[in-house]
Amino acid sequence: MPNLVETKLVVREFDSPQDYLKIFNDMKSFTESRSVDSEDEIWFVEHNPVYTLGVAGELKHVLNPHQIPVIRTNRGGQVTYHGPGQLVVYPLINLHRKNLFVKEYVSLLEESVIQTLSEIGITNAQRNPGAPGVYIPSENSSLSKIASLGIKVSRGHTYHGLALNVDMDLSPFLGINPCGFEKLKVVDVKSILNVGNIDKIKQILLTKMKLLLKFDC
Repeated sequence: MPNLVETKLVVREFDSPQDYLKIFNDMKSFTESRSVDSEDEIWFVEHNPVYTLGVAGELKHVLNPHQIPVIRTNRGGQVTYHGPGQLVVYPLINLHRKNLFVKEYVSLLEESVIQTLSEIGITNAQRNPGAPGVYIPSENSSLSKIASLGIKVSRGHTYHGLALNVDMDLSPFLGINPCGFEKLKVVDVKSILNVGNIDKIKQILLTKMKLLLKFDC
């Protein structure tokens, strides 16, 4: 485990689905204007339906957008979908102050999701080496993605983050090659447990992130 420094945290929760571009511009502005004394923040949000392309994103992986907006952004990764019922988490963190390397940070984000899923009864969530995110093994030994991850680091400050599928319409994922992988299956909490309480999961995930990233708040 990295030797993290304990710091303060501000948590922001958005009550209704938000326009992606507005949130993207807000977190980018926050990151660019923050000082060395600015407290870290974590934003919890659901988005209106949108496809986003990362810096490596190729339009060939957008197969049939069905009038859903396609937005190019500056996070890592390929193409993904955001929509209501998906818990999107944007940690805005000073990695230098935390004494964290990017690879360690990504691993801790994945671990926070794995521990959250385990607490609600999904005990087989796992990483997939070389493909960031969290996955669920299927009966045929293939992996289905339940959480995606894509970040941007600017001057040691993180933005963008992770998206956990909780209780959502998964059909828009059929319009893309998720994360650039053909036929990658996507699942959500509800499809596994027959129930998906996004508010409950949000609180569990926040608790795990505070513990793993060593926030005092």
